Amino acid sequence: MRKGYFIAHLDVTDPDSYTPYRDKAPATVTQYGGTYLTRGGDSETMEGDALPSRTVVLEFPSVKAAKAWYNSSEYQEIIGIRHANATGFAQIVEGAD
Repeated sequence: MRKGYFIAHLDVTDPDSYTPYRDKAPATVTQYGGTYLTRGGDSETMEGDALPSRTVVLEFPSVKAAKAWYNSSEYQEIIGIRHANATGFAQIVEGAD
């Protein structure tokens, strides 16, 4: 089974209001078997247009597990905080063999 990755590129527009999301999200990730590979550390765009300033990569045992986390009631309770206080995009990607 291939791993699943949730990748988000974000610009946090209101860091203070974003804090509750940042504080609560890790417990939801862990609950669905996920781990943080990166959580907004320094980055440098090597090719193409500059991406938003914050990159988050989560690893899950499978794409199914990543989707279960994303669609879970626990995560859906807090996703509005992210949407209200950050812009960008997110995707779920299947890992390589």
